[in-house]
Amino acid sequence: MRELGEPLVKEELEDTIRVRPARWVTLLLGLVAIAMVPWALYLTFTLPSRHVTFHYDLAWVGFDVALACAFAATTIAAIRRSHWLVPLAAVTGTMLVCDAWFDIVTSRGGGEMWEAVAEAVFAELPLAALCGFIVYDAETFLAATVNRFRR
Repeated sequence: MRELGEPLVKEELEDTIRVRPARWVTLLLGLVAIAMVPWALYLTFTLPSRHVTFHYDLAWVGFDVALACAFAATTIAAIRRSHWLVPLAAVTGTMLVCDAWFDIVTSRGGGEMWEAVAEAVFAELPLAALCGFIVYDAETFLAATVNRFRR
């Protein structure tokens, strides 16, 4: 078995797991992606630029609690070297990017906006990149764990 971080050799590439979803799943995902374009255009021209809502604080607190849970689950998966590390890292990274986006676009401007930008640049996006690296390096991770369980 090779050490983590070493490149995969051809024999190991053949042993890695490839997920092949059913054709209808691929077709459905593609159709939804295409349908999202006119939907986004529709929303662009019909949604108001300002909207006051109840439970704004609850939405943000709930999202941050879910993000904390995602971090905790990813950490536990990393400690245990679980096969769940890659999907959990993907979830955590995605949530971090969403958090950065919505922090910036929902800020009032001025100092609040620059605070949101600073949080995104120095915390949320670098952490999302770290999670992305875990997902990108999934083959190395999977090869190490799958080979470990095959023994």
